[in-house]
Amino acid sequence: MALGLAAALSLAACGAAPSDSASSGSSGSAAAGSSDFTACMVSDEGGFDDQSFNQSGKEGLDKAKSELGVKEIAVESQSAADYATNVDSLVQQGCNLIIGVGFNLAEDMTSAAKANPDIEFALIDSSFSEDGLSNAKPLIFKTSEAAYLAGYAAAGTSRSGKVATYGGQAIPTVQIFMDGFAQGVAKYNEDNGKDVQVLGWDTKNPDAGSFVGDFSNTTKGQQLTEQFLSQGADIILPVAGPVGLGTLSSVKAAGGDNGVVWVDADGYSSTSEGSIIMTSIVKEIGTSVYDTVKEAQAGKFTADPYIGTLKNGGVGIADYHDWSSKVPSDVQTQVKDLEQQIIDGKLTVSTSYDPS
Repeated sequence: MALGLAAALSLAACGAAPSDSASSGSSGSAAAGSSDFTACMVSDEGGFDDQSFNQSGKEGLDKAKSELGVKEIAVESQSAADYATNVDSLVQQGCNLIIGVGFNLAEDMTSAAKANPDIEFALIDSSFSEDGLSNAKPLIFKTSEAAYLAGYAAAGTSRSGKVATYGGQAIPTVQIFMDGFAQGVAKYNEDNGKDVQVLGWDTKNPDAGSFVGDFSNTTKGQQLTEQFLSQGADIILPVAGPVGLGTLSSVKAAGGDNGVVWVDADGYSSTSEGSIIMTSIVKEIGTSVYDTVKEAQAGKFTADPYIGTLKNGGVGIADYHDWSSKVPSDVQTQVKDLEQQIIDGKLTVSTSYDPS
């Protein structure tokens, strides 16, 4: 059973965006529904088949269409150049609620919210660029808490004494994973008298962190992963959307006891390489999207931020699945104990990148 998190949405192994989605600035057609309310979504450059947070967000929108009867329009972005055009296309199509996926959409979503006060906006994984907008709701997550648990588990499972992490870009919603993960490794070392090293991130010198520069180039993910493996790391955390698929490829090719910690969705279900995924740092993005659509449809939308935590079930780590026999039982117990301490407020996980 997942630690602190019951997955509300099951993600397909290689889920593609439904046929009513569109790409690169061209809009999708609204799906038929029993409601006059139209809920819309624009992806970041990872697209809705990223097997991670874009896909999870789209799952939430699809659920709202199915269960609430809302009309749905979704557009995919192929690059950052599409963001403003895609958001504007949704405004022009009369969307009641527009949901943007990711930090990189913050500027364009904020501009659209200011220019269209009668439309409600929600932004996944980021605050808006300006405070005080009554029609703009951030959907943000304290993933440092779940990453801390994953780091502890990875350190306790590593046979080489080295783990690694890297990000797509040096932005807060990526760095929060990396920092929480490294803090979890440090906690494991402190509790158990070990010296497991973290490659790719230094909590005292974040500027030295490893980043590939985007969220789309899987070859970069492969290359950096091969570098980490050659340095002795045997468990790797990619925080880079589809780039992480390159990590899965390299780790699978390397064989042995090497493993991956996936992000955003439970990679055991959302990717085709579940056997090499030790666990996943999961954000209940789909649930936050569904709840926001439901509130907006009912006329109860507010700009109050949704902040997912271990305590409210908004974040967590997934089951160990095929790794349940590889993660030592005492480590699993320690992770459960730490999780409960965080939930009870007896242990605080804090990074410079946490949502406020």
